[in-house]
Amino acid sequence: MAWFDPAILTTAFLAGLLGSGHCFGMCGGIAGSLGALSGGSETRSPALPALQFNIGRLLSYAILGGLAAGILGAAGEIMALKPLGKWLRALTALMVLLIGLRFLVGWRGLDMIEKGGTGLWKRIMPFAMRVSRRHDWVGRLGLGLCWGLLPCGLVYTVLMTAASTGNAASGALTMFSFGAGTLPAMLGLTIAAPALSAFFNDKLVSRIVGFSLVVLAIWMFITLVGGSGGRFAHH
Repeated sequence: MAWFDPAILTTAFLAGLLGSGHCFGMCGGIAGSLGALSGGSETRSPALPALQFNIGRLLSYAILGGLAAGILGAAGEIMALKPLGKWLRALTALMVLLIGLRFLVGWRGLDMIEKGGTGLWKRIMPFAMRVSRRHDWVGRLGLGLCWGLLPCGLVYTVLMTAASTGNAASGALTMFSFGAGTLPAMLGLTIAAPALSAFFNDKLVSRIVGFSLVVLAIWMFITLVGGSGGRFAHH
């Protein structure tokens, strides 16, 4: 699979953008408190602390995506799984379909995977609390890196999509695209622009994007089957 797939990157970005309403509920508290991380100065703009925190968060997503995709891809090569690329493309199409269903009909079946990260977060949380006490860029960046590991069904769903690319660079870019999609909401919330929440939570917008992702997934499946059929016919 090519390391740069516009369809996958677009899906990841839209998942982050449309899933931003979820971010308001889960990350709103920490984003809203970033003013405190600016050093306690009431005159200092919260924009810079917000940016530093979110840079750490996006880096965390990218690292996770690169590791997941790199490990899966390396495992396929070590085990000499020749049809791995085909199965990875099928898995990618499936994940795109599931993300689309989440936005189209509100199906939250994948939220159960959040439980898998709860144990890890309990170990990370004490460190996150310590680093958050630093009123400088190190504390904000470190907190963002930790926050990228927060148990979140949507993050894990996109992470599985990133892993399915089987390429470290592609996996990192996929998760970075997802994080970029969440930026308008997270930065907007921190800089006191909560009006964005209404747009990101609009049912019509979610359904349009969800329907588009479902159509995209179906097209990916058709292309995959058609491509396989063409090769078999050729042989």
